[in-house]
Amino acid sequence: MTRITPFTSPLLLGFDAMEKTLERIAKGNDGYPPYNIERVRRDDTSGEPDSLRITLAVAGFSEDDLDVTTEENQLIIRGRQTETGERDYLHRGIAARQFQRMFVLAEGMQVSKAQLKNGLLSVDLIRPEPVRMVKKINILVAE
Repeated sequence: MTRITPFTSPLLLGFDAMEKTLERIAKGNDGYPPYNIERVRRDDTSGEPDSLRITLAVAGFSEDDLDVTTEENQLIIRGRQTETGERDYLHRGIAARQFQRMFVLAEGMQVSKAQLKNGLLSVDLIRPEPVRMVKKINILVAE
């Protein structure tokens, strides 16, 4: 049986990678850690464009436990806490659990900074103004 997706249209050429990315995102969403995405408006006089900020609740993670990377058009945030065997817990309600969060970035999006403060990891994204290019395609006349 052949699977029909919106990307099988003959008008959408070269979108295979996007379809695979959407499938991967749909499978890997367990809700941990919780996050917010907000638009950060800049002052009109500064000339800087608005940016986006992704904030993850990563209480208990240190800077060394977190890894923020970009790969192709994806922002990948990983967290891994190391177990220390020197503690003797009477009750353990805070699990040292690892996570991986992936966000698909639009073409041209760039990470400007990442900051850890009060158990919140904030990652700022900017999108520089794209350079508008018009390219003339010459038409060859067949003889």
